[in-house]
Amino acid sequence: MFELKPISPDAVPAALAKAERYRLLNEPAEAASICEDILRVVPRHAQTTVTLILALTDQAGRPGVMSQARELLPQLPSKYERLYYGGLIAERQARTYWGRETPGCGVNAYECFVDAMVLYTEAESIRPPGNDDALLRWNTCARALNANPELRPRPVEDYESVLDD
Repeated sequence: MFELKPISPDAVPAALAKAERYRLLNEPAEAASICEDILRVVPRHAQTTVTLILALTDQAGRPGVMSQARELLPQLPSKYERLYYGGLIAERQARTYWGRETPGCGVNAYECFVDAMVLYTEAESIRPPGNDDALLRWNTCARALNANPELRPRPVEDYESVLDD
């Protein structure tokens, strides 16, 4: 195994800018790697944690990345951020399900969209002044659900007793 080389604390701003650039270039694995290097030097760097969450969710569909992103939420400094980015993780998971063509994916996508909307609603109630990001994301989820009838709740099955009382 190769031992990872630590970056210097002075290199953190440039490394973070590079990670954000890699995300924009659609190279999320490279961005995530840089974020992990930064977090080894500055463990609770909030902006790096957010960038890592986004880079991981950019890779939705790869095994374990969404769980890894969720595990980072407690490291975010505010309840608003934890709720907002929790919603973003759920929304991106919904889009991953939605893109699949296997039985039950529409139901799974629906449930993830609804989970995201619940988190966005909670974030909305404590959002900083002038920050409507949670409302914008909630509306995006609502539009997806409204425009796509294949995204629907899990059917509720009625059971009748086979025993006579």
